Amino acid sequence: MKPFNRRTFLAGSAAALAWPAFAAVPSGDLDVLIIGAGAAGIAAARRLIAAGRHVAVIEAADRIGGRCFTETATFGIPYDRGAHWLHAPDVNPVAKLAGEAGLDVYQAPTGQKLRIGRRYAREGELETYLAALVRATRAIGDAGRGTKESAASQVMPKDLGEWRSTIDFALGPFACEKDLQNVSVQDLARAAERDIEGICREGVGAALTKLAEGLPVRLSTRATKITAYGRAGADVETTKGRLRARAVIVTVSTGVLASGKIHFDPALPKRHVDAIEHLSLGSYDHVALEITGNALGVENDDLIFDKSNGPRTAALAGNVAGTSLCLVDVAGKFGADLAAQGEAAMTAFAGDWLADLFGNEIKRAIKRTHATQWGKDPLALGAFSAASPGGHGGRRVLTDPVRDRIWFAGEAAHETLWGTVEGAWESGENAADAVHKRLGRGRELPARSTSKRRQRLDAPVARQTRGVIVDPRLGGQERPDRLK
Repeated sequence: MKPFNRRTFLAGSAAALAWPAFAAVPSGDLDVLIIGAGAAGIAAARRLIAAGRHVAVIEAADRIGGRCFTETATFGIPYDRGAHWLHAPDVNPVAKLAGEAGLDVYQAPTGQKLRIGRRYAREGELETYLAALVRATRAIGDAGRGTKESAASQVMPKDLGEWRSTIDFALGPFACEKDLQNVSVQDLARAAERDIEGICREGVGAALTKLAEGLPVRLSTRATKITAYGRAGADVETTKGRLRARAVIVTVSTGVLASGKIHFDPALPKRHVDAIEHLSLGSYDHVALEITGNALGVENDDLIFDKSNGPRTAALAGNVAGTSLCLVDVAGKFGADLAAQGEAAMTAFAGDWLADLFGNEIKRAIKRTHATQWGKDPLALGAFSAASPGGHGGRRVLTDPVRDRIWFAGEAAHETLWGTVEGAWESGENAADAVHKRLGRGRELPARSTSKRRQRLDAPVARQTRGVIVDPRLGGQERPDRLK
């Protein structure tokens, strides 16, 4: 990714693959009922079933994946309506399992490119930008090691000069889908490294759907109320009847939890309610453009920023997986305001932004278009979680069970891999392990999907930023100038 790799999150159905064969949802009382068939729910179900538990999964949508959604209807090729990157593919469990399932997972280019108007940055400009980015990242890392909570914006160096807007976007909306004044410096500083990214050619959503094959999933079934009875288990009322289980794992987004669409009886403890509030979802959307003839002149899977002078900026993912599909990503407050204006406004901005960087003729090469609006999706209500100032500790709170019968899982419940598909997957496995131990008398759990752990990001910008590549065709160096 970029300053702290953030090409992540959201993908899902599998128009690129045959619809998976689901096992029948078992009747009678369950050991575990899992609410939500996204990455966390799929991971938890796979793990518990392998341990011999009586499990069912209910999903409010008519597809697998949650905030992960791949479809082919719009452009005739796999299109991840969310992010399509899998961080650290060598140790990423989703990447590993997708590869074992026969899908094509490959590593994305290891650098970013930087545009200044209608040209790429020169060597000296890159050095200046990188030096400013290093200082900003170190300031966040230094502050994150302390105990004093603050907004990330408060610790930024005051002398970033003409690069301030670009760095604010890279570390804020692009990495966290919120502006830096709304992000906990501890949350940002402690995020695990995300500098190497993999791409699933069939789509991350397609990968998740493949990994859900054979699971007992009931689609189009929304949970409306969870009643916990202590040792007696819990009842879950749904739009298609009532289910009882000894334990419940809830994997819906913090946006849905905060909306009150699922009623808890008794009410959730205040510490959990506060955690959900502090881990609210931000705004991150794709404006997908079919651009014929490689009119932008970019390489496959290029990631491009621009030197901006304000919040009206974006990031470009070019020629996704070697196709004519390009993604203009908008995020943060500007992205949210733009999405509120509707898809036409989002598409118009993307065309104007590209024209400013590559010339007005680019608009003639744009054919089919689509813009995501995750904030308006009633089953998501946002992109992913970034802790508000003072809220980083809420991630640990979400991992604590409620009355020993209700567990939460998902990207918001991972302290270092929040906002990623991998974080959601690992959180689901963590919840499954905790539930299995609490229920007792089960088979031994299988080995985890990956055993190698990533280090946390304290300050080294090399772990936070995909290197910026100078394009030799436009006056730059003849080698990539990567961050060290």
